[in-house]
Amino acid sequence: MSDTSVRSQLEQILQAHREDMLQFSRDLIAIPSENPPGREYGACVQRIRQELERLGLTYQTFDAPSAGGEPRTNLLSFVGGGQRTLYFHGHYDVVPAQSRAQFAPREQGGYLYGRGSADMKAGLAAMLYAAYALRQAQVPLDGRVGLCIVNDEETGGQGGSGYLEQMGVLGRDGIGMLTMEPTGGVIWNANRGAISMRVTVRGKAAHVGLQHQGVNAFEGMLRVAAALQELKAEVETRTTRFATPTPETAQSASRRTSGEAAHSILLLGGRVEGGANFNVVPDWCAFTLDRRFNPEEDLEAEKARLLGVLDDCRRQGIALDAEVLQEGHASGVDAAHPVAQALAQTVEAVTGAAPWFEMCPGLLEIRWYARRGIPALAYGPGLLECSHGPDERVEIERVYQHALIYALTAASTLPKVGRA
Repeated sequence: MSDTSVRSQLEQILQAHREDMLQFSRDLIAIPSENPPGREYGACVQRIRQELERLGLTYQTFDAPSAGGEPRTNLLSFVGGGQRTLYFHGHYDVVPAQSRAQFAPREQGGYLYGRGSADMKAGLAAMLYAAYALRQAQVPLDGRVGLCIVNDEETGGQGGSGYLEQMGVLGRDGIGMLTMEPTGGVIWNANRGAISMRVTVRGKAAHVGLQHQGVNAFEGMLRVAAALQELKAEVETRTTRFATPTPETAQSASRRTSGEAAHSILLLGGRVEGGANFNVVPDWCAFTLDRRFNPEEDLEAEKARLLGVLDDCRRQGIALDAEVLQEGHASGVDAAHPVAQALAQTVEAVTGAAPWFEMCPGLLEIRWYARRGIPALAYGPGLLECSHGPDERVEIERVYQHALIYALTAASTLPKVGRA
């Protein structure tokens, strides 16, 4: 089977199922699988299972422990034979909506609107139909495509990818991974890691007229923040080798690392709160810090440095507590890797334009696979800039286009030896 024949057959199959793909996207968007708190997971999984069964795709389910709420179900399905596996990875949870109207999907001007349309329920539909098209076209693969569908991505992934990793099934026999995040035409081949904390400084309340009897937690917080600012000044001199967007290169296909976006990050005071009243010595004051580090940096080392600064403050007599809100590894794969190049070449063949590679500024599910030595990339039909907003949308034609790209990338990455 020639490459031209493969593409022609895949296009015909996907063309015949355009309305099915769109309807599946609509149905998923209509289910308010908001996370937090993890609402309507069961209904969303049931709809995914229904589509897998309708398409004749067998699957397994893996339920992460749940504290009495919605079941946290993950699904794995495989198309093809052998062990070598290219994973298509997607999540069905969405961030909370700004209004209930976002769960009434609507089409306008060639776009599908609704919460999760871009991040990433339409991408989920595209990856399912890509796998289905490969099977229907009987494309000879030296291995298989694995569909990995998870929950809890929006809150760190512990009930999703983290649980599958714990069970020993995440990325098993993987030679590569594609996730359908809203990249807007860019291929994300790296992501920043994260350590987010809430620091609470303790004091002693007293009336303003008797402030000498109190301990001012706000003043203690300022001392802690000053110590962290010294660390901030140092870490933000570091830059990454991975490409990042700048205003000058925003429209260029030859992006290079430059500008402020390439620097490591320590954000102080994203949220600040404390005290009881204007005339009372505050007995507590809390603030958040968010450390976003580049792939060249190590999570444990950066976490130790943050905790070290806080320990120094304690030794200076400042009473404080530190709560870790989230943490995740950074990761990256070279753009020259064969899997990365297979995706890029397929994108260019389908769209007519060569994509550029770039680092995602936040956490990304690719990190779970990268830790296992599996080259992992993100490329999806949605736009990041609208993904969590009130007008979240995805261009419908791009959903169909990306289904073809995913299928052709699998055929290119897993070519059967001796294929005509």
